[in-house]
Amino acid sequence: MDKSCSNCRKAFTCGISKANTCWCNDFPPIFEVSEGADCLCPACMMVQFQLKVQEYVLALQAGQLINEATRYATPNLKEGIDFYMENGLMVLTAWFHLKRGDCCGNACRHCPYEHVNVEK
Repeated sequence: MDKSCSNCRKAFTCGISKANTCWCNDFPPIFEVSEGADCLCPACMMVQFQLKVQEYVLALQAGQLINEATRYATPNLKEGIDFYMENGLMVLTAWFHLKRGDCCGNACRHCPYEHVNVEK
């Protein structure tokens, strides 16, 4: 089904059909599209997702958040959401660490818990 992004107005294809679900279902449901708006294109969806993750990280570091991201934990990792590839290596994102629920103590690059006192 052809749609127009409610944010940037670019045309994109929604993948929903009777046989399968749309590509947007790969994103955790951590934000809602504004009331009265239609779907977002993949690029705008990724931007909105990343902004929401940044909000979670800031709130967690400020001690204002009991890690609610753990409720979105899924067994499958999604590239661009849970990780990205760099020089052939998988780099875990802040979202992955938020879903994990605590710091592993390995000083990960995108650890959102870096300012939180973690006891092991």
